[in-house]
Amino acid sequence: MTETNRRPSSREPAGTGSASAEPADRLVEVFDLVGPLYRRAHRKVEQDAPIEGLSVGVRAVLNLLREHGPMTVPQMGRAQALSRQFVQRMSNDAAALGLVEFAANPAHKRSSLVRLTEKGRAAITAVIDRERAMLGPVAGHVTGEEVDACLHVLSSLLRLLDDVEVD
Repeated sequence: MTETNRRPSSREPAGTGSASAEPADRLVEVFDLVGPLYRRAHRKVEQDAPIEGLSVGVRAVLNLLREHGPMTVPQMGRAQALSRQFVQRMSNDAAALGLVEFAANPAHKRSSLVRLTEKGRAAITAVIDRERAMLGPVAGHVTGEEVDACLHVLSSLLRLLDDVEVD
C-alpha cells in the first residue's frame, strides 16, 4: 500500500494514517477502529460484570435511563439501535436484579416506562466511575478539542445511518 491509502495496523495508535488521504478514506479508518474498540470494550465490561452483576446489555439500559430518565423499551431500542426484543430482555433482566422498575406510561397504555431504582442508580454509577478510572490514562494524552472532534465525527456517522432498520 502507498502512504496515501495505508491503513493503520492494530498496533498503531489512532490517527496515524496519512493526513493527505481523502476524508472518505479516513472515515473508513474510523469504521475499521470502531468495531475492534466496541468488541474490546464489550469484553471489558463483561469481565468486570461480576462486580455489579451487569451484562453489557443491562449496562446500556441503565446508562440510558441515567442519562435520559424514564423511557419506554421502544425508545431505548431506537436510541441504541437495538431491537425492541433485545431491550425488553435486558430490561427484564435488570428488573429481576431490582435495578429498574416498570411504571404506567400516561402517554401510552401498552408501553410501560422503565425507570431506575436506587439500586440501579448505584450500580450504574459504580460502573461509570470504574470506567472513568480505566480511561484516565488515555485522557491524559488527548485534548478536550480532540474528544469534541471525535464525538462530532462519530455522531455524524451515526446520523448517516439513522435510516437503517434495527428490528
